[in-house]
Formats: sequence, C-alpha cells, structure tokens
Amino acid sequence: MLSVDSFLYSQIETNPAKQANLTIARTRYVPYGKRIFDVSISLLVIVSILIWLIPVLALLIRATSPGPALFLQTRTGRNGRVFRCMKLRTMYHQENPVFRQATTNDPRITPLGSFLRRTNLDEMPQFLNVLLGDMSLVGPRPHAIQDDSQYWFSLTDYAQRYTVRPGITGLAQVRGARGETDKLIKMKHRLRYDLYYIKRQSLVFDLMLCWLTVMSMLKSTSILNQVIAALPVRAKNLKSKIGAQTNVSQSL
Repeated sequence: MLSVDSFLYSQIETNPAKQANLTIARTRYVPYGKRIFDVSISLLVIVSILIWLIPVLALLIRATSPGPALFLQTRTGRNGRVFRCMKLRTMYHQENPVFRQATTNDPRITPLGSFLRRTNLDEMPQFLNVLLGDMSLVGPRPHAIQDDSQYWFSLTDYAQRYTVRPGITGLAQVRGARGETDKLIKMKHRLRYDLYYIKRQSLVFDLMLCWLTVMSMLKSTSILNQVIAALPVRAKNLKSKIGAQTNVSQSL
C-alpha cells in the first residue's frame, strides 16, 4: 500500500481520465445537463433546508460534545484532484487523529452522531460541495485518500470511478454497498456498482437514485423518535407529556 504522500504525488502522472478504458455515458444530459441538475437541486436544498437545518444540528452537536460542528476531510475528486469534503461531526473530537474507518458500534461515535449517520444527515453539508463543483448529487462516493492509496493501483479499474465527479449518493449506497470496507470483496462490489452507474448515468437514473436515497432515510421507524432518543432525558420526558396530552385530547 502506498503512503498517502506517495499516492497524492503519483496521481499527477496517473490521471484516470487519461488512462480510462471505461465508456462513460455521453448524452445531452452528460455532462452539461447533469451539472445544471446538480446546481439547481443543491441551491434549492441549501435555500429551503440547510439554511435552518445546519445551524440547528450544529448547536446540538456543540451542546452534546466538545469540538467543532463541521468535520472537513481530504478526499479524492474527479480526475484524482483532492478536495475538502464537508460533513457534520459525528465522532468525539480529537486533535490530529490517526485515520481509521468507522466500524459497527464504534466507540468514537457520539450518540447524536449515531443518529446523524443512520439518517445520512451528516452528509447534508456536501450540498455545498456540489455547488462548489467538487461533487455531484449522484455518483461514486468519494473515499478518504488513505483508502484510495490502498486500492488505486492494486484493484483493477478502481481509478476509473474518479472519471466523474463523486456523489452525495450513488447506486452502490442505494444497493447497500456502503460503510466499512474491511474485506476486499466489499470494495469490489462497490466498484462494480460505481462503474455500472458511470456507463448508464442519465436524468431518469439520477432522479430514481435520489428518490430511493430519501426513502431510505425515512423508512426506519420515525426520524422524530430517533432525534428524541439522541437527546437528553428532559426531551424524552417532554415527548411523554406530549403523548399523554394527545391521548387525552383524543378521548374527549
């Protein structure tokens, strides 16, 4: 496995767009229509949702654990260019932490962070990355450069997933190929979905994947119940009082 520094330097000579044998979908939608779609939807989400959601979640993060609300991580973008990927912090803050993939029941994850990860709300700041041109709404997920340095040259066609802008969501995530890649076969499955999407990307495909992503966020019990579970005991007591009042009103 290459060191991170060696990996970053080597990308100067190994631009995946130049070396790729992959057939990228070429339609009226790609690339110009897709960029218009990205900017339009990201602006809509930022103006209507993020403008109030991010401050609320940031306050909750700061109130439940010390440290910054935002977490910026260097990730690989289109054609191997690195960028600062924005996320809401879901782990306890550490100065200069050693990189390690998040695992199931990871003790580094805060209670609120667990909820944010389950609902994918921690990824919401990435709409700003989309607006800046670093990412797309739909595409292969950007990996940390430590992961890329492990697979860039050792896994066939791995670099070709970066011939397009990385996405907030993608086919691999919708199909369940997400989370920790502790085994090579998991990364191979993810790569297979990524390459399939790159060959067949279209407006209809993107709309379908966006819809399935939203449904995945909402399909569990109730987002409100998960929020309450992540908050202090007083909030849970408030929920009980609200439920009691609702039962009384229904019986009248």
